[in-house]
Amino acid sequence: MVIQHIDGIFYRMKVPSDLSFLHKYGSVFKVFDDQDSGNICFGVTNGAKRYFIKYAGAETAEYSGTTKAAIERLKATVPVYEALRHKNLIKLVSAEEINGGFAVIFEWTDAVCMHRQYGGRLRFMSLPVEKRLNVFNDILAFHAHVAKLGYVAIDFYDGSIMYDFQNNATLICDIDFYQKQPVTNGIGRMWGSSRFMSPEEFVVGSRIDEITNVFLMGATAFALLGGELDRSVSKWTGDAGLHPVALKAVSERREDRYRSLAEFASAWKETGIG
Repeated sequence: MVIQHIDGIFYRMKVPSDLSFLHKYGSVFKVFDDQDSGNICFGVTNGAKRYFIKYAGAETAEYSGTTKAAIERLKATVPVYEALRHKNLIKLVSAEEINGGFAVIFEWTDAVCMHRQYGGRLRFMSLPVEKRLNVFNDILAFHAHVAKLGYVAIDFYDGSIMYDFQNNATLICDIDFYQKQPVTNGIGRMWGSSRFMSPEEFVVGSRIDEITNVFLMGATAFALLGGELDRSVSKWTGDAGLHPVALKAVSERREDRYRSLAEFASAWKETGIG
């Protein structure tokens, strides 16, 4: 493990790496060096604009795989972001091979990540339920959009949700593992947080599809409006009429869930609250 710095910002790497190529885009004001994906991420500004840059091609502190695998995986994300462009998705600017690796450049946002390791979660959970409900509705609308385009969400969790407190806006990031259907579970435990994962995401040979994503959206509803894995009505902060809708979505048996995200969204809205 080594400590490096760029533009006065310190960060960790597994081995020394020259990342001065970042000055092509501007000066670095933020580094995210705790990723286990093989990527290292930067906030960069050129004075007029700010960017979020995700780079693979250096040996990062928390990654145990090869840089080649990390590069190929990051390259594969570009067509996904291009295909799924949406007002609530972080905006892809460009991507290129550089410095022996690969960089993907997004517009910077001041929205705060909802994952526990970042400071925004407690602040977000203290928001009025109406605002948290709006965030969930934005997430559901985005995933209905994903389904219409023939994709399935994989590895979506609270770390993929960002919230702009100043503008009350939802932003979704880190959709790197979303795939075009059909998708079959070929590895057993798939990528993601178990708090959001359906039973089929742990079983080799299972079909991963829109019904899987119905479970995901139900789990997301409980993460934003309820007790997360404690799905009792006593932990539910949303309207009581929405609780059975979310509970049906997270049924262990696929056949007990809604058959599509559109059906789930319809049931959610029919309560007159969602």
